[in-house]
Amino acid sequence: MYYVNREQIAERLAAVPAAAEGMSQLAEAWDGTLLQGLAQERALHIAIEIVTDVGSCLIDGFMMRDASSYEDIIDITGAEGVFPAEIRERLLELVKLRKPLVQDYYKWNRSELHPLTPILPHVLTVFRESVEGYLSRELF
Repeated sequence: MYYVNREQIAERLAAVPAAAEGMSQLAEAWDGTLLQGLAQERALHIAIEIVTDVGSCLIDGFMMRDASSYEDIIDITGAEGVFPAEIRERLLELVKLRKPLVQDYYKWNRSELHPLTPILPHVLTVFRESVEGYLSRELF
């Protein structure tokens, strides 16, 4: 029997709409201001945390093999069929941004729209729906 903390997963997935909407608004109105740059950084960081937190909960709850990195969280959950293969590469690109955003923030170019920002609203929505579907299938 698995112990999957569905409440913790649901709380994190509930942050997807705000992160996705924020990224959509940034992409549509981008003019490179400092405020937009800082907002984009935070939106990307939130997206990373959602994906890795949810992935870690799934790995722990379903007793999947241990992850050794953020990329590994994506690889493991992707291999288990948590989300469709077509979003795997985008999720990997996303989690690879954690170090630049969190540790090398002083080097981050705040004046440019990151290429993932306009794409992530769709990716995050698919991720959320896929995780919810996976939980429904596995825990019926």
